[in-house]
Amino acid sequence: MGRHKEQGGARQGFDVADAAPLLLDPHGLVSGWTAHAERLLGHAAAEAVGRKFADLLEAGDAERMEDLLHRCRAGGDWTGLMTALHRDGHPVPVSVRVAPATAPQGRPAVLVLLSELGDGARGWDMSRGVLEQIVVGNPIGIAIVDPELRYVWSNAALERWGGGPGRSRLGLRVAAVQPGMDSEAVEERMRHVLETGEQVVGYEYVGRVRSAPLRETAHMLSFTRIEDDRGDPMGVYYTVVDVTDRHRARQRLALLDRAGQYIGRTLDVMTTAQELADVAVPGLADFVTVDLLETVLRGAEPVPEPLAGSERVPLRRAGHRSLYEDLPRTAVDSGAVVSYLTDSPPVWCLTTGESWRQEQLDPLAVEWAAGAPDGRESTFLELGLQSVMIVPIRARGVTLGLTTFFRRRQSPFDPDDLHLAEDLVSRAAVCVDNARRYTRERDAALVLQRSLLPRRLPDQDAVEVAACYRPADELTGLGGDWYDVIPLAAARVALVVGEVPGHGIDAAAAMGRLRTAVRTLAAIDLPPEEVLAHLDDLASRSARDDGDGEGDDGGGGGSSVGSACVYVVYDPADGRCTMAAAGHPAPAVVAPDGTVGFVDLPQGPPLGVGGPPFEAVEVSLAEGSTLVLHTDGLLAYGGDGAEESGREQLRRALEGMARELGPSCQAVVDALVPARPEDDVALLMARTRRLASEQIAAWELSPDPAVVADARRTAQDQLSRWGLDEEVKFTTELLVSELVTNAIRHASGRVRLRLIRERTLVCEVLDGGASAPHLRHPRAMDEGGRGLLLVSQLAERWGTRFVPDGKIIWAEQPLTTPPE
Repeated sequence: MGRHKEQGGARQGFDVADAAPLLLDPHGLVSGWTAHAERLLGHAAAEAVGRKFADLLEAGDAERMEDLLHRCRAGGDWTGLMTALHRDGHPVPVSVRVAPATAPQGRPAVLVLLSELGDGARGWDMSRGVLEQIVVGNPIGIAIVDPELRYVWSNAALERWGGGPGRSRLGLRVAAVQPGMDSEAVEERMRHVLETGEQVVGYEYVGRVRSAPLRETAHMLSFTRIEDDRGDPMGVYYTVVDVTDRHRARQRLALLDRAGQYIGRTLDVMTTAQELADVAVPGLADFVTVDLLETVLRGAEPVPEPLAGSERVPLRRAGHRSLYEDLPRTAVDSGAVVSYLTDSPPVWCLTTGESWRQEQLDPLAVEWAAGAPDGRESTFLELGLQSVMIVPIRARGVTLGLTTFFRRRQSPFDPDDLHLAEDLVSRAAVCVDNARRYTRERDAALVLQRSLLPRRLPDQDAVEVAACYRPADELTGLGGDWYDVIPLAAARVALVVGEVPGHGIDAAAAMGRLRTAVRTLAAIDLPPEEVLAHLDDLASRSARDDGDGEGDDGGGGGSSVGSACVYVVYDPADGRCTMAAAGHPAPAVVAPDGTVGFVDLPQGPPLGVGGPPFEAVEVSLAEGSTLVLHTDGLLAYGGDGAEESGREQLRRALEGMARELGPSCQAVVDALVPARPEDDVALLMARTRRLASEQIAAWELSPDPAVVADARRTAQDQLSRWGLDEEVKFTTELLVSELVTNAIRHASGRVRLRLIRERTLVCEVLDGGASAPHLRHPRAMDEGGRGLLLVSQLAERWGTRFVPDGKIIWAEQPLTTPPE
C-alpha cells in the first residue's frame, strides 16, 4: 500500500459505531469474530477463527500485516485503507484500525476494526444500543465524556482500572474517579481533542490507579472527538489499554543495558561490587548492599566459612548505595567486616545458593547484620525499610557473596522484581568472578605453575578426536610439546600441534604462553597463516622482552624462539581443511579406505627466527578421513633417523590401525616411540565428519533493504521445518534482521545468509565488505548503532571472520533440541 492510502484513511477518520471488530493473537491468527464481521466479509465464525487475517486480504495488503503486527507488539497502532476479500471472492474496500489489546484472560492480542467504504456502505446510528453491542465483552476499556469532561458512558472493561461500575461514574470527572491519577495531564489532552478535533493516539500514562494503588502501572490511552450532524463537538471518547507488562519490560531492558555498560569496567573486585550497587539504585531499589566472602577479595577460590559452632558468619562489605542520606544510619564502610546471624535469611541464601524475598518486613524485627559503627542494633522500622530481596552472587556454580535490595517507599518487591534482580546479579557475578580470577593471577605473577595439556578434549561434532602425549621428562611430566582442539564458529574446529625447544619446566612455561596465544587468536577466527604470523611476532617480542636473545641458541631458558606449530581448520559443512605450518612436519591423512598419504604443505620457518611469510593450503577431505598431526619426536626413531624413514614407519603404523581412534592413537605411539624417549612426542588424530545437508540452509540475497523482511520469513520457515521452539525463532528473526540490514547498509557486493543447526544454531551473513564491524553503545538520541549491541545481547557468542571474498558476521545461540 502506498503512503497516500494511510494518510487518506487518517483524514477520513474512523467511526467506531460502523466498525466490525475482531481480535487477533500476536501472530496474526483470528481469535475473535463478530456477527458484524460476518456480514461484512461473508465468513462465519467457524470459518474465520484460527485463520491468518492476512488470508482475508488482497495480496498487497496481506504482505503488510507482518509489519503491522510487529508495530502493535512494539506498542504502536495504525489506521489506513485496505482491500479485504469477501467469501465469494469480490474485493471489499475497508478502512482499518489495528491496535494492541489484551485478551480476556490477560494474554496480549491485536484489535482490528473494519469499516466498509463507498457510497453503498450501510451506516448505523451511534445509539447506545449499537455501542453496547459493539463493546460487549471488549477487553479494551472505553469511555465517553461530554464537553465538560464528565462521564456519560463507559463499558465494563473500564472497571478493571478502579472507580466502580459505569453508573457510578456518571457526571463525574477523572479526578473524582481516579484521585491518585494525574488527571490534569489526561484532561489537558481531552480539551485539545475537543478544541482541535485532532486525535491523540498512543498517549502512555505511567502512575498509580485505584485498582493498583501500591504499584506503578502504565496505560495506553487514545482520544477521539465525537461530533453531531453539524460537526459541533459532543464530547470525547477514549480507549484504555493496560501496557504495564510492556512498560516494565522496557524498564528491565534499560536497567540490564545500563548494567552491561557500567558493571565490570575494571578488573577490581571492590569496584565491580560498587558498580552493581550503583546500577541498582534507584532503578530497582532504594538501598543496596553487596557483601562478599573474604576469600573472593583475596582472589582465592570462594569457599564459605564453616558455620558449625559459630553464631555469626562474617562477610566483607564490598559496596553499598542508598537513595536517601539517612538510609541506613548503621551502614558499615566498604571493606569492613559485616556479620550475619547463622539463622538469618542472608546466611540461608549464602548456604543454599537460592534467592529470598519478603514483601513486608516485620517492622519490630532487628536487622540481620551486626557490626554497626555505634554497636547499636536497629529495627527495620527505625531504618525505614519495608521490603527486601536477597540474591546470592553465583558464578560458575559457586556462591561468591550476597546482594541485598531494600525498598522504603516504593511498592513491595514482587516476583518480577526478583527475576530482574537475579538477572542483574548474575551478570555482575561473572564480572566479580573475572575480577577475582584476575586478582588471583596478578597476585600469583612470576609464580610458575605446571602447564597442563587438555584434561579432556572439548565436545564438538566436526571431528572424532584422540590424543596421546609422551614427555621426555618423566619426573615432572612437563615438556614443550602440546596439542589442542578448539571449537570455532559455524561448527568448525581448529586442530593444533606444536612444540618449543627444550624440556622440563622452562619448556612448559614457553609452551603455556604459545598455547594461550593460539587459543586467543583462534577466538578471533584468524586464518591459519595469520595465526602463525602473530605467533611469530609473539616469539620475537618475547625473546626481546626477556633479554635472552644474546648468546641464546633458542634451545632453553623458556624461550619460544625456534618453536614449531601446525594449525589446521576443518569445516564439516563442506569438508574443506585449511592448514599452515611453521617448521613443523606436515600432517598425514588416512583415507576412509585405509590408504595413507601426507599433505603437501609448504614448510614455513620456525617461530621467531624470521624468513618468508607463512603459506596455507586447502584440501578437501572425504567424510571418515583421519587427520594425523604429530610433533617431530614421532619421526625421530626411523631406521637411520631420517625424516623420510620416520614417515615410512608412520605410514605402516597407520595402515594397520584399528577403527577406534583411542586405541589406535596409543598403538601408533607405542609402535614408534620408546618408553623413555629423548624428545617429547605429541600425537593428535581427528576423524572427519560432515554435517548433513538438512542441517544447513543458505540463501543468496540481493543488496536491497526490501529483502530483509523476506530473509526473516525465509529463516522462520526453515526453523519451523527444523522444529525449533518459538524462543529460538524469535531470537533468530532479530539476529537475521540486524545482520542482513548491517550487511546491506554498510557493505557492498554479494550478501549470503546461512543457518547451521548443530549443537548450536549459527546465523551467518556474508558480505563483500573488508572492514570489521564495531560494537558501540549508542546514546539515547542516536538514530542508529544498536544493531550489533542487540546481537551481542541476544547471541551466546558472536564474531567476525574474513574470507577471500569478504567477511562473515556470525551469531550463535544454544539449542535445547538436538539435531535429528
